[in-house]
Amino acid sequence: MAARELDKEETPRSPCISVCRMSDQSGLCEGCFRTLDEITGWGHRDPEAKRDIWRLIQHRLQAKLQA
Repeated sequence: MAARELDKEETPRSPCISVCRMSDQSGLCEGCFRTLDEITGWGHRDPEAKRDIWRLIQHRLQAKLQA
């Protein structure tokens, strides 16, 4: 999700894309790039915390692409 889209959404949507496989190496879901804690707590987090997770995902994806 682009940063400008992220700020427009009142409650950010889940980043889940139904590819639910945890990487032993990174500890992240291979589909949505979230940790287990981020996945299991998503429904209980407030919108700003969800935006923070989306920002972390963006950084993780950038790091993966640069590796």
